[in-house]
Amino acid sequence: MNRRILYYSIVVGLAGFLFGFDTVVISGANLPIKELWNTSEWFHGTFIMSMALWGTVVGALFGGYPTDLLGRRTTLYWVGVLYLTSAIGSALATDPYLFSFFRFIGGLGVGISSIAAPTYTSEIAAPSDRGRLVSLYQFNIVLGILIAFISNYLLQGFGGDNDWRWMLGVEAVPAVVYILLMLGVPRSPRWVLLHKRDTFGAKQILLQHMNAEEAQSVLDKITADSRRTSSEPSKVFSSRYKWPLTLAFLLAAFNQLSGINFILYYAPEILLKAGFGSADSLFSSIFIGFVNLVFTMIGVSLIDRLGRKKLMYIGSIGYILSLVMVGIGFYLDTNAYFKLVFILIFIASHAIGQGAVIWVFISEIFPNKVRSYGQAFGSGVHWIFAALITLFGSVLINSLDPWIVFWLFAGFMVMQLLFVIFLMPETKGVPLEDLQTKLMKSKRHSVDAAKKNIETTYAA
Repeated sequence: MNRRILYYSIVVGLAGFLFGFDTVVISGANLPIKELWNTSEWFHGTFIMSMALWGTVVGALFGGYPTDLLGRRTTLYWVGVLYLTSAIGSALATDPYLFSFFRFIGGLGVGISSIAAPTYTSEIAAPSDRGRLVSLYQFNIVLGILIAFISNYLLQGFGGDNDWRWMLGVEAVPAVVYILLMLGVPRSPRWVLLHKRDTFGAKQILLQHMNAEEAQSVLDKITADSRRTSSEPSKVFSSRYKWPLTLAFLLAAFNQLSGINFILYYAPEILLKAGFGSADSLFSSIFIGFVNLVFTMIGVSLIDRLGRKKLMYIGSIGYILSLVMVGIGFYLDTNAYFKLVFILIFIASHAIGQGAVIWVFISEIFPNKVRSYGQAFGSGVHWIFAALITLFGSVLINSLDPWIVFWLFAGFMVMQLLFVIFLMPETKGVPLEDLQTKLMKSKRHSVDAAKKNIETTYAA
């Protein structure tokens, strides 16, 4: 693996660290803010807990435009500025409305980064390394989640009634580091060639991490693909792209219908209901973040060996078993640690399956011409479902018996397993331009024929 490409992927992946930290840090501030401003469950769920996610939805739905027009690198730089503004603003907020505004700003950064970062990395990575390198974004997300849980625990009691302000404001430190590091990252050579028509500039970027012959070969392939697709629609919502749109929608929707954000956002409250004390619930949340990190590392190491589809099999089966068992734990009112064990198995299943696969898979299945907009669609679907589940989460967890909620999520994961079995193609090791050609053939052939074409041609 080329060291420069690895370094650029790590720096870009730090947008994922800020993503994970920003979205989950609210779990520690959840109950203190509810007590401080004494709002209703609906208001708290809408404005305090899910406002960042509505910002994420907006950022995801419209982030394809700056990613396409300004470029992947420039967009990622400004994402860092959004994170910094959100961290400082939400920490200093004096009322729930101002707090919600700055959380919305952070959400914009999360949504846009979920488009620009995987898109950038998928375009600079070699096919054999693309899964691992794009997965660094997910690895950083879960690292940010773990650090947020640890930070919340360590800052408990640090500032008295203002603990939650420190929890949110500390994000400014990694945001500044990320902004400075992004200044040393080059533009995507595919973007430079296709959008700036700058063959020389694109080649100079490629020459930083490959020899002249390899660089010319990549340029020739991108140019040939551009010529081949010149007559194809430039709008992603075209019947031409119906198949990748369908795949992106289903994968993104199932990601959130697993209940992953519900568990991460409401972890301390869920653990309280499971039988832990207040301090123990925050400490136990750290185990959730730790397991998430460890199994994401395993998923990242396996994604280019086993492939995307096998990881989704493992994750789907793990989802179903763990969610059913957590539901049984609540139904029978078992020991708190019984419930925690199966919650951790659920987290492990997510990390090695959906967590490792989603951003890689969606960044692969759309043509160069509409990749940023296709990524925006998939990311937008993901975040709309995440926002809805988080919005209703506060009501669900306080209105229904927990076992009902967990078994509902288990039912959705049975549907995901059927999607993996019958619809999801394997994309491991396929060059982007070749993958686009194979997927587009599904317009003329059946879904099964398209899947077989890809999987047999590029079987490891």
